[in-house]
Amino acid sequence: MSKADQALVGLRVDVDTLRGTRLGVPNLVALLGEQGLRASFFFSVGPDNMGRNLWRLLRPAFFLKMLRSRAASLYGWDILLMGTCWPGPVIGERAASAIRQTAAAGHEIGFHAWDHHRWQTRIDALSEAEIERDCRRGLDRLSALAGRPVDCAAAPAWRLSEAGLRARARLGLRYASDCRGESIFVPASGGPPQVPTTLPTYDEVIGTQGVSQENYNHRLLGLIRPRRLNVLTIHAEAEGLSCRGLFADFLAQAARRGVLFVPLGDLLARHPDPPSAGMERRELPGREGWLSWQGLVAAA
Repeated sequence: MSKADQALVGLRVDVDTLRGTRLGVPNLVALLGEQGLRASFFFSVGPDNMGRNLWRLLRPAFFLKMLRSRAASLYGWDILLMGTCWPGPVIGERAASAIRQTAAAGHEIGFHAWDHHRWQTRIDALSEAEIERDCRRGLDRLSALAGRPVDCAAAPAWRLSEAGLRARARLGLRYASDCRGESIFVPASGGPPQVPTTLPTYDEVIGTQGVSQENYNHRLLGLIRPRRLNVLTIHAEAEGLSCRGLFADFLAQAARRGVLFVPLGDLLARHPDPPSAGMERRELPGREGWLSWQGLVAAA
């Protein structure tokens, strides 16, 4: 197979919770290490308040998604209830060793959120100053744990407001992965280059249009193409725990097809002069609420 025909996939690992950091991340580090692969791990380092998402069950779209993905067995009740009636534990304090282990294994370390639930549910209500403050303290905490500067970030739930975009522009980031899209681009309104997620996540497609545990990997591999941007986001709480066997099989099948997985920063290095594009909001079947999307690419 020529290099031109080899499919390259940027592998993004979102780490949202304490349980995902303590248990899912070491599992993924071990699994990727067995294959000689590196990925980009984006860590939440502040309080784990993800259990407060239970209030979103009152929204029909979120309730149906939880039923379809069998969320209780997928994530575990400790994740689903974390921080519901009491302050959530600070992930960067309780799971520091897992973050250090990931950095020591040579993976790219990125910032996901200070408080994932707060960002995901209140991003439009947060001021530019609040967003910048949370990002800076998260980046500082994560850099100290990783033992090296952290200069990339990925927005929770692919949600970024205009205030968030302005805050991003002042953080000195090498790149961000805040949206869905088709190609690497620089936001027209400013900020670091964006490396968007292009492929669907497990919870978006499982149980829809005939997608099951048995054919999920086949369907996902069928979406990966050479000569295009392929960015896959997995979650430490899913592929690192209840879906670990499924993900291991995915990696094995991908290897047989010659698919190469790399950190997102490696993809950026292959696109030294990305074009400008806008960012807009869209909805995506299988996910509740809006997501940030790459808009039209400016003409050269």
